[in-house]
Amino acid sequence: MAKAVKSKKTQTTGEKFHISLTNKNYLIIGLGIALIIVGYIFLSENSVEGFMPTVLAPIFLVLGYCVVIPLGILFKDKSVTEANENTEKPVLSTEQANIKTR
Repeated sequence: MAKAVKSKKTQTTGEKFHISLTNKNYLIIGLGIALIIVGYIFLSENSVEGFMPTVLAPIFLVLGYCVVIPLGILFKDKSVTEANENTEKPVLSTEQANIKTR
């Protein structure tokens, strides 16, 4: 009367983790790199009491490193994901399905 316990190894969902970067991803990452470069240019100003090195540079650097670049990596283009879903599973007619089962 003991129930069979399934291990976690046998329970797979069949989905694989895959990051595919498109042109939009590279554009967003490039924007993040541009923000970082501008932040360092503002930071290189020799004034300690200036507005750009004390206020704008840290804002640009945080936005570039912590917001824009991760967003560029994690962004999924809906048109590309829909196209991939449609091409992964071919639809078989009933005749083709009958031939495959024989």
